[in-house]
Amino acid sequence: MATLQEIQKVTDENSGKHVTVEGLKIHYNDIGTGDPIICIHGGGPGASGWSNFRTNLQDLALNHRVLLFDMPGWGRSEFNGSTEPWHDFISRMIGGFMDALNIKSAYFIGNSMGGQAVIKLAINHPERVKHLVMIGSQPTRTITVQAEPLDGLDNIVKFYRGGPSKEKMRRLVESLVHDSSWLTDDVVEERFKVATTPEALRQAELRTKQPRHDLYFEIEKITVPTLLVWGINDKGGALEVGLLMLRRMKNARMYIFQNCGHWAQVEKREEFDRVVLDFFKH
Repeated sequence: MATLQEIQKVTDENSGKHVTVEGLKIHYNDIGTGDPIICIHGGGPGASGWSNFRTNLQDLALNHRVLLFDMPGWGRSEFNGSTEPWHDFISRMIGGFMDALNIKSAYFIGNSMGGQAVIKLAINHPERVKHLVMIGSQPTRTITVQAEPLDGLDNIVKFYRGGPSKEKMRRLVESLVHDSSWLTDDVVEERFKVATTPEALRQAELRTKQPRHDLYFEIEKITVPTLLVWGINDKGGALEVGLLMLRRMKNARMYIFQNCGHWAQVEKREEFDRVVLDFFKH
């Protein structure tokens, strides 16, 4: 059990570790003790476990061991250019990560692409996923109807096309939240720096060659307790997809935030943490 004072002293540097999975060096942050919660970031340029979930540590890490997982090719994790379908690849990498740390099962929180990353693990090895929280995750394009355009997804795709820039990064992060008044130049600069290192640029190019399949016909196979979290103003994932998932899953519920975009764990941190921790208890 960690104290709030101990958690407040945690930094990306002093909590960062690496483990090798299938020959790839995978970076993660390790904070607290207790039943493990594995948090997986979204797929935007400059994303990492630390950038997506560091503000949630003050609640999540009080009574749990929280692992902020950098997906291969993001943050400080390596990627080998695999052309295996992404969902199969990432689920096996997560399983290998758990094996390397001797974790038999865990709670999972995934933002956007990070939520999608756990789907095949939950289907093929449900005993390893205690509960799954998916934030604005859109694993299918079969239904994408939404009153507002999905600018967040468009800006992610366009970031590297024609060369990245700080202007593109600001446009991207602003499109992922409902109220962008708190997005300082430092936030934009931090994401831009991570997204434009020579290694990040190389990894981004490799990732474009990895196929991703529509999981419409896989959704109904998810039986683990699942909480679908959505912001009503989300421009990175269509709310209608969340409703479709709620209909098709065997053991799911949904929580929708008003005045909230694609980063519910950041924009509505206190309520999000409370709802998620309560969900994990049942």
